[in-house]
Amino acid sequence: MYSEKVMKCFRNPKNYGKIKNADGIGKVGNPTCLLPKEKIHKNSEVIKISNLEKNQSVLSHKGKYEKIDSIHSRKYKGNIIGIGNKLGKINLTPEHLIFSIKLPKGQKFLRNMWKRTLISSWYHAEDLKKGDIILYPISKEQKDIKFLKIEEEKPKYDFKSKEIPKRIPLNHDLLRLFGYFLSEGDIQDKPCRTYISFSLNIKEKNIINDIKKISKNLFNLNIKIKEIEKRKTARVYLYSARLARWFKSLFGNGAKYKKIPDFIMNLPAKKQKSLIYGLWKGDGYVNLNRDGPRGGYVTISYQLAQQIKILLLRQNILPSIYEEKERISKWAKHKKAYRIHVGQRESLINLCSILNIKYKPKSYASVKAWFDNNYLYIPITKIRKSKYNGKVYNLEVKNTHSFTSDALCLHNCGDIMHLYIKVKKEKGKEIIKDIKWETMGCVAAMATSSEVTELAKGKTLEEAKKITNSDVAKDLELPKFKLHCSNLAADALQAAIKDYEDKKNKKGN
Repeated sequence: MYSEKVMKCFRNPKNYGKIKNADGIGKVGNPTCLLPKEKIHKNSEVIKISNLEKNQSVLSHKGKYEKIDSIHSRKYKGNIIGIGNKLGKINLTPEHLIFSIKLPKGQKFLRNMWKRTLISSWYHAEDLKKGDIILYPISKEQKDIKFLKIEEEKPKYDFKSKEIPKRIPLNHDLLRLFGYFLSEGDIQDKPCRTYISFSLNIKEKNIINDIKKISKNLFNLNIKIKEIEKRKTARVYLYSARLARWFKSLFGNGAKYKKIPDFIMNLPAKKQKSLIYGLWKGDGYVNLNRDGPRGGYVTISYQLAQQIKILLLRQNILPSIYEEKERISKWAKHKKAYRIHVGQRESLINLCSILNIKYKPKSYASVKAWFDNNYLYIPITKIRKSKYNGKVYNLEVKNTHSFTSDALCLHNCGDIMHLYIKVKKEKGKEIIKDIKWETMGCVAAMATSSEVTELAKGKTLEEAKKITNSDVAKDLELPKFKLHCSNLAADALQAAIKDYEDKKNKKGN
């Protein structure tokens, strides 16, 4: 896609950096935005970009949470690009930079082994195509916690509730119980009738016995069991108002509103396996006998589905997330749900390992997505272009200048270039003695930044003023769809010269 010189400038850029006390500074760039409804990972939640606030933290491309410096919105009328993969989809302006890998033409790069040799960069949404690879960050936030405090006070007139410990170990047993509750648990919170219940299949004796054992060992509570043969269900009750209110404060109540608190999302990945085990045993399944073995999980909580995605990625498990619309069948009214499928060979092996299920694949399926220590590499499956007229939003994020949606990792701006010049007078002429640049953008943006500084260095201001985007593009043999990058470079140079001359005229006045 790029010429040899473009790649040379990208890999070994010249004049990169910043000049302190520069005589002239040129700052240029393209504003980029998302539609108001697009969802961003904020701590352990996923919320609409229009609902974010300054100083909240969002997941960056480095896998760490960084604070929002500012939030911008504007009116926009023009093209919108929708990009989707197995994790989800997002709509954004064409110039928005996405952390990705572009696949060159040719049969060679249809193979996974060659895809892995390609360089990742920030590419404009409009330059990506179906099959190109998205880099999705794996959360690096980690803090182990050994014990939890139960700070729910016993109500004044509660004479029935049994005393429970005020401090309990956050161990594998407790995390399994949390998983069971998130999948199958419910809170009854009424005066004199506050308790935890679990709805299970009558055959799930192993889960019932596990809840019984954990409840006794950790809380010194005995469970009550009510079996309903007609419905093939078993209800398990934990009668403790304090424990029920504590669970409610941690996880919310009602299947639609359940979520995992931050401290659990940030536990070591090894420890989180017990939570995944409880979740999957409660509301998940694994079918190894079907044509194309897979595991699945269903929830009506969007937040929980997205959090499970983050948990699975930390285990090198690739989830595919599908939204199932609300519908009425012959037997019942089904609420809108989110289905998580795990079908990729290596991912299913990892899931089965967590669930203590023996699985020996019989075939070696082609690998379209893969992991390293920092990212999931996943292909684009859908691209759709449309028109839009309305409000759009963007973020300015500290340090990494990036944020993560439910499907893509995004830079918080378009190609942004800062160009610095130092001018010295020699023999009556003003000469650019030093020139440097800082650019956040795609391969072409960085290559043009390097090239324009090489063209301008040592030139007089009058000579530098004559450098155009055509000069930069011609020198680098830029492809047509990247000509706007040469515009950016030439504009930054002219802006730096103008800034120098404006300052000089101001001093002269």
